[in-house]
Order: sequence, then C-alpha cells, then structure tokens
Amino acid sequence: MGGMDHARFSPAPVYGGAPNLPLTLSMIAAGGGPANFQTTKLVGTLAGPLTAAELQSLTAKFGADNVASFVDVFNFVIADALKIVTAAKVTLPTQPAVDPTDGKGLSAALYTAGVSNGKFDVEYMLDNLVSHPIHLQITNDIDAKYGGKADGNYHAVLTQAMTDLKAAYKL
Repeated sequence: MGGMDHARFSPAPVYGGAPNLPLTLSMIAAGGGPANFQTTKLVGTLAGPLTAAELQSLTAKFGADNVASFVDVFNFVIADALKIVTAAKVTLPTQPAVDPTDGKGLSAALYTAGVSNGKFDVEYMLDNLVSHPIHLQITNDIDAKYGGKADGNYHAVLTQAMTDLKAAYKL
C-alpha cells in the first residue's frame, strides 16, 4: 500500500469516504457563495456576535500576518476546490446540509465532520468536505502558490477557530 494512512500535518486518520458535498455547499454559501466566497464572511457567519472577539483571539495567538495569510489561503482553497470539482465534472448538490445562515448549526456540523476517534482534526474535516484526494490536491496547490509554511499556518488557524467555536457554542 502506497501513500500515507494519516493526515499530513497530524496523526489523524485519513477520511476515505465520499465527501459531504451538501455540508461543503453550506460552508461555501455561508461565505458568500461560489462566485463571491470570502473567508471573512464565513467567519462572521460562523461566529456571529463573537466574530470580533474571535478575530482578536486569533490575532493575539498567531499574529496579524498569519491571520491575514489564513484568510488569503482559505479564499484560494475554496476557489481551487471549485475549480477541481468543476474540471472533474462533480455534480454539486443544490440543497445545503445546514442552513448557511445558522452559524451555530454550521459550526456544529463542520466540527462534527472533523471528529475521528473522539478527537477533532482539521484535516479529517477537510477530507470529509471534499474527499481525501481533492484535499491532497488542494494542499499541493497551496504549497505551490504560498509555500508549506502558509499551508501549515492555514491548518493551525482553522483548527484553533473550529476549537474556539466548539467552546463558544458549547458543542
């Protein structure tokens, strides 16, 4: 058997099932939709009235440059994922899994998508959203465009944001 049997930035297992495209659609819609996706809009939807405090917390922990990099990389990730699935002629669902305006419900669904063996892992969540092969392709594309450090930072900031949302909503 070739390849890795665990995630790239963590020891989490690889999610090998079909992607949860209705949940992916919910996340993209919450960020403004395929043509206008913005990480900042997604964070605002997910965190609701806690957005300013969450951005302050992430900036204090990671620094303004790393938070800005996270936003840029996440915007690229969504555009790249859409480009990949379009090229692969993947039919996207028309109905989201969760109401894209329900920040708490969407946070809960995204967090749950990342839980394996009782622990949250952002890479397991990303595999669940787009499939492991597409997640790997996006990761390689991030590395090619931004470098491995920005890729690792994207994963770290997203992990922290999801963990913070879990705590804030008592999920």
